[in-house]
Order: sequence, then structure tokens, then C-alpha cells
Amino acid sequence: MTSDPLAARLTRIKGPLFFPVTAYGPDGGLDLEAFRAHVRKGVDAGAAAVFACCGTGEFHALTPEEFRDCVVVAVEETAGQVPVLAGAGYGTVLAERYAKIAEEAGADGLLAMPPYLVVADQAGLLNHYTRLAAATSLDVIVYQRDNAIFSPRTVVELAGVEKIIGLKDGHGDLDLMQRIVSAVRRELPERDFLYFNGLPTAELTGPAYRGIGITLYSSAVFAFAPDIALAFYRALDRGDDKTVDRLLDGFFVPLVELRNEGRGYAVSLVKAGVRLEGLDVGEVRPPLTEPADRHVKALAALIEQGRALLEDDE
Repeated sequence: MTSDPLAARLTRIKGPLFFPVTAYGPDGGLDLEAFRAHVRKGVDAGAAAVFACCGTGEFHALTPEEFRDCVVVAVEETAGQVPVLAGAGYGTVLAERYAKIAEEAGADGLLAMPPYLVVADQAGLLNHYTRLAAATSLDVIVYQRDNAIFSPRTVVELAGVEKIIGLKDGHGDLDLMQRIVSAVRRELPERDFLYFNGLPTAELTGPAYRGIGITLYSSAVFAFAPDIALAFYRALDRGDDKTVDRLLDGFFVPLVELRNEGRGYAVSLVKAGVRLEGLDVGEVRPPLTEPADRHVKALAALIEQGRALLEDDE
């Protein structure tokens, strides 16, 4: 870990956020060496931060012991080059437990996943994330999606908690996000609160989120095609609309359409992509299922098509 505050490090980053998949061996157990290689490849490719054991990393499928082992490996492999954040979720008591494990394993911060199963009111959500932030010394990014959708007032309250440094949006309601950004800016003008586009293929909505000032985003594509992900990030960052549109139309929109062909493809198709690139990270754990063979073949063709689009810039 570094003494530099996590929020400051994330504010300065240039590049997509890397959410590695969790690698399993033929017996279904963790393959930590494959996971280590996957993390190292991402860092070497230019990851701005590593989010271990989160949604793409099948947080839901890991035991506390497996979670600890993966976070330790991620911390070792990044060696302080970029921040490492780990998932923390389920009910409040379990989320606190995972937070403490992540801190012990050397993580720089937490991505607070939605609570398990129940749909809480705003007061309950505020209490849950406030308690989670108090459980360790780690900074926390709250993940908005599914059963954890926040009102602007609740986000103002969350932003008032010192160790809650940001909000990752996986809900996709730009009207709500604009009202959230405006409320925090108005009521906490001195607070440098961070916002992240956390939709499953965030590149697709990157231009729209950038329009309301949200430039940080997670990239599932970076896990299996970092060259394509980085080319898009750089084009978007420099305002190269021609390249952005070409990659959206020729790669990212077809990828989203392919992802929508199956349940759980936001995870399993990404993992298939990592395998296509030569690293055997195993299959997803139940209750997720593997993509159909025809969809894996379509993904392989799409990756090739995306790389052909990059050649147009050379």
C-alpha cells in the first residue's frame, strides 16, 4: 500500500479500470497461478487500477478463504504500481467480515457490492454502507445497481462519510445520476467525490456519462482485449469522435448485442474471452453457465474484427 490517499490516486489515473476474472483449475478450485498471470498481464497492459473479486471476478462464488487468497495475489502482483480494490458484500455483518479480510490482505480500498437478496429502504442502505465504512481503515466506493439504488439525498449523506469516496453506477439512469452529481456538488461543494460508469460494457455509454462529467469507468473488455479497450479510452479522452464511433459501431455495440444473448454473459463471456486469448482461467462456477459454443465463436470473430479496426489508425 502507499501513503497517497486512494481518492487522489484514482483521480489522477488515466486508463480503464481492470476487473480480473477469478481463475479456476480443472477440479473447480482456485488456480492462483493463472490468476496471478491474468493480473500481471492486465497491469503490464496499462490497467489504471485492479478491482479483485468483484462482479466479473465472481465474488458471489468465493469462500472467505478463496477471497483472501485472491486479494493477496492481486496485491503481490501489482506491487504498488496501481491501486487494488476488493469486493465486499452480502448482509452487513458478512460485508464487514469481507472488508476486514481485504484490509488484512493488503487491499487499498473496497467496492461495496449491493446487499444480498433483500430490498432495503434508503435509511437501511445508508446504515449498511456507513457501518461497512466504519469496519476498516479502507476507503469505500459504493456500487449502485439492482437492489441498491440511491436517492440524491442518500448519496449526499454517503458522501458526507469521510471514508466513502465514490459511487459506481451500474444502474444506467442518467437523469438520476445528473441529479446525484448536482446534489453532492451543491450541498458538499468542498467534497471531491468520485463517480464511475459501472455498466456491464461501459464503453457503450462512455460518451453519455462523459457528458455529465463522469470519466472514470470499468472495462470488461480490458480483461480479454486490453488493446481494444485502451484504444477506445484514448480516443474518448482526446475527443477523437471518429475513432470512438468506429469502435462503437464495429465492436462495442455488437459485443453488447452478443452479451445480451445469454444470462450471466457479462461474466461468462468475459471469461471465455480470456481463454480465447490463451490463458486458461477455467469455467464460471454455478449458478452461472458457460456461453454457447456459437457465441464463443462469435466473440472470437468480434475480437478479430475489433483489432482490424485498430489497424485503420496505423
